[in-house]
Parts: sequence; C-alpha cells; structure tokens
Amino acid sequence: MSVLLVGISHRSAPVPVLEKVAVTDTDRPKLIDRLISSSHVSEAMIVSTCNRVEVYAVVDAFHGGLAEIGDLLTKHSGLPMPDLTKHAYVRYSEAAAEHLFAVASGLDSMVVGEQQVLSQIRGAYASADAQRAVGRTLHELAQHALRVGKRVHAETGIDRAGASVVSVALDRAQQVLGPLAGRTAAVVGAGAMGGLAVAHLSRAGIGRIIVVNRTIARARRLAETARTHGVEAEAMELSRLTEAMSATDVVVTCTGAVGAVVTLADTHRALTDRERGEEFATVDRPLVFCDLGLPRDVEHAVAGLPGVTLIDIETLQRDPAAGAAADDTAAARSIVADELAKYLAGQRMAEVTPTVAALRQRAAEVVEAELLRLDSRLPGLADPERDEVARTVRRVVDKLLHAPTVRVKQLASTPGGDSYAEALRELFELKPGAAQAVAAPMEITALADDRAEITLADGEIALADDFTAGHRGEEQGQTA
Repeated sequence: MSVLLVGISHRSAPVPVLEKVAVTDTDRPKLIDRLISSSHVSEAMIVSTCNRVEVYAVVDAFHGGLAEIGDLLTKHSGLPMPDLTKHAYVRYSEAAAEHLFAVASGLDSMVVGEQQVLSQIRGAYASADAQRAVGRTLHELAQHALRVGKRVHAETGIDRAGASVVSVALDRAQQVLGPLAGRTAAVVGAGAMGGLAVAHLSRAGIGRIIVVNRTIARARRLAETARTHGVEAEAMELSRLTEAMSATDVVVTCTGAVGAVVTLADTHRALTDRERGEEFATVDRPLVFCDLGLPRDVEHAVAGLPGVTLIDIETLQRDPAAGAAADDTAAARSIVADELAKYLAGQRMAEVTPTVAALRQRAAEVVEAELLRLDSRLPGLADPERDEVARTVRRVVDKLLHAPTVRVKQLASTPGGDSYAEALRELFELKPGAAQAVAAPMEITALADDRAEITLADGEIALADDFTAGHRGEEQGQTA
C-alpha cells in the first residue's frame, strides 16, 4: 500500500479552475466518504486551502487509485477529465511524502513561508481522522509533515516577516489607501482566515473593525478578539453587508462560500451610501477589496467601478512580496530533504519488523515443540530441571537471533533494504503469509523494554523489537 497524491494548486492552474475544484468544509466529509468506499483506496485526507486542493490516499494500485480520485474530482468540479488532468499533478510514494513536507514548510505556498498552511494540514488530518479515514500510513505521514513544518519555521527565517496571504494583501491595500492606522475595515467571514485578518489589521493600527458573518455568534466572538487588541469592533449579520461596506475603507473577504458574497449591486449601493453620508460628503475615499476566498467572494465586475480596487488571489500570485529570501528557502529545502530521508528510513525499518516478528514467532514455536518432545522422552524430569532446560534453550535461541534481527533492521533503513527482509524469510523458511499476518495485528501493546507485544488476528502473541507501524511502496514517484 502506497500514498498517492492528486492535486491542483496556484502553481498548476488558473483561479477559475481552482474555484471549480475548491473543496469547502461541507464538501470534504462527503468526498472522503466516497473515496474510502471505493475499491482501491483504504485511507484518505483532503488538504484544501485558498490556493490548493490536494487528495492524499493510500491505494493498493497506482492506476486504479488514480482513476478513482480523478473520477471523484471530475464529478465534484464539473470539469471534463481532459481539462482536469491538464492542470493536475500526481505524486506517488516517496514523491508524495516529499511534496507534503514541502507544503507543510510553506515552500509551496503562494506566500512562501506562511505558517497558516500548518493549521490547514492539521485540520485536514483531524477531519479525516474523525471519519475514521486515517490509518497508520496517513497518520505517520501527516504527523511527520507537521513536525517538518514546525522545524522549518523554528530553524530558518523563512517566515521572519510573518508574511501570509492576508499580510501581502493588506500591504497592497496600503499602497492604495496609505497607512491603515485610524481607518475602518470590514472582515467578511469569521473562520481561521478571518481571525488572521483581524490580527493583521490590529497590528496595522486599524481604528475600527466590523466583522460580518452568516452566524452572528461567531462574528461576535471574533469582534471580541479584536477588542482585546484595543480595537473598536462590532459584529453584523451578513444581511447588513452593504451597511458595513458603506462605512469602511477596506473589506477583507474570506468566507469559503460557493458563490459570490459581494455583488456588483451591493457595491453600487455601498458607494452611493458613502457619498450620501456626512463624513464622506467632501472627501474622495477609495474602497479596497481584499478577496481571499476560493471560490472568489467578490464579483470580478466590482473592479471596474470608479474608486474601487480589487485585490484577489490572482493579483497576489504576481506579487514579488510573496517570495522568501533565497538563503532561507535553501535552508528550508535542506531540512525537508533531511526529514524525508529520516521518514523513508523509518518506513523501510517498519517494513522489516513483521518479518522479524514472524521469525521470533517461528523460533518460539520450534522451542515449544522441542520442549514437548523432551517431556515425552524424559517424563520423569522434575519441574525445576525442566524449567532450567527451557530457560537455557530460550536464551540460546534469543542470542542466535539477536545479531541477525538487529542487523536486518539496520540494513532495511538503507535504499533497497526490503531485499534483506526477503532474504531473512528465505533463509529461515518463513511461511509466505507469516509476515503479512504480523503486519496487520489486532492489538499492539508497548512493553517496558522498548519492545511491543502483538496480538495477532488468530490470538497468537508475538514480540517485536522497537515496533513501528507503517507501509511504504517502493515504486518511484510520477508526475502528470
């Protein structure tokens, strides 16, 4: 079983295509259910951000899994398969892991080094886990990716400026408006991106924030957060959006809605109300929209209105501020490479563990068979003597097995290490299904001596040294 990634991002597709493929929080559970109910997918996780949709799936066959994921995305987006494949990228096995590590590090983000993608990966994992769509393979991959992201942010200056899509958009807004200090902003959407917008606006010295959301309770909570930063803030329902826009200088939208939230008609009314209002009667004040939604929250025609500036994902893709310093990027890539090597070595070691466990189980069976034969030959042997003989035989077997089992795990961590496990199975005549049976235990219990007790499906008990669960296919990554 290997990890297959099928994705579409700002690097591979224009915004109109990203809008069609976009996966909302409402969509994600339904799509994951469809994936894990398909014939070739056993685990699935969907990472969806404002500029990417990536499906990570554990599949038993590359082409079968790819066909099922492609069919899912085609039906979800409404795009014909040729249009979808033209903009999609595919990574398999090692390449899928490397890509997720780069994404978690912010190296593949529109704003290089942004930290928000870490919380988005964490959310994707939590969502899939809640649906029981995550097994050992995706659990280990996702957790390692999160550790990689944290290490990159801790050890490099890739996010030194605290850059994010929000901060770059607000920097562009200030080029139009001048300093934001003392001005009024509306934040439409009270999710994670809305919270980030409130934080950046507060740091910029914004005078007043209006939080607009479909659910007024969430809007009030975010407004309260703004007030803790010393900013005047209030909450409004989405039905009062025009009223909010008429009183603001900058509108940040990040709703995750399927259709446009800010229409041309809404903006016309807001501009008219601004002109009528006393405080705007003698002052020509531009209105800036920072549309961070995917699909887009603001109708594109709004950009054609006089005095209105629209900054959206497409605009930010071309912004040079989205890049990171070359040295920091290189350092981050070095960490990703180092962590990928560790992850792959761990996966290779995990693959040999079932074989080692099967070998120890086979040895235990041989010992018990010989002790039974001893009982039949020497029925009068006293219990103390019999126990001492049993302990001696087991010590001899343990010592004989210790060196080869330790060494095979060391060798397994190197490229091509699976061949050593195969040699072990051949030399000790392990049954073809023995290792596979141990690889799928019903229960794993950690022991105090760094070993694990494995309860097999048939009730047998086996011991494994330094047991680590996981699988990794050896097929090379492919790109489409």
